[in-house]
Amino acid sequence: MNSVSSQSAAKSQTITTRELVLTGMFAGILAVISQISIPLPTGVPITIQLFGIALTGTVLGWKLGCMATLVYILLGAIGLPIFANFQGGIQCLAGMTGGYILAWPLMAGLSGIHIKHSNPFVVRMSSFILALTGLMIVEFAGAFQWSLLTSEMSFKAIIAYSFAAFIPKDMVITILAVILGKRIRQSLIKAGFLQ
Repeated sequence: MNSVSSQSAAKSQTITTRELVLTGMFAGILAVISQISIPLPTGVPITIQLFGIALTGTVLGWKLGCMATLVYILLGAIGLPIFANFQGGIQCLAGMTGGYILAWPLMAGLSGIHIKHSNPFVVRMSSFILALTGLMIVEFAGAFQWSLLTSEMSFKAIIAYSFAAFIPKDMVITILAVILGKRIRQSLIKAGFLQ
């Protein structure tokens, strides 16, 4: 009996080929979504990348969502031009937008936590709260690194600027990504692509 339970536990921890394919596909989706951006004079463009991060986590779950996001970041870090505005290389992670990028796996992971509860409202609200918590982590990590690399704006000024220029839009697209991601996830589970 003990060997049966250990075998089922090992099976639940392994990643299937289908899940690996989905992980790669979502890393590719992140690369495409990243090219939709509006450059700004501050050096930090307006993008919809966070939509992709929240969608990836919501659809794939915390483990595969983190993995897909890390694959995307590593591919960009080695020089593939897949970050915003077709940029790539380690300098992107060390630059003004690097703090945002480095926090993305946390957002994907939080977006991918699926709370089990008998009340659908609790499940839905917890998904939004977790994804928005991830968004706030991204915003603060990004602002922190940005403030370290510029003498023009303080951390508080960057946060104030973010709340005016980025965060309202990012909150809306994060919520939309969770709503869409839940539907896609259910379809993939029914089709047998996800467990």
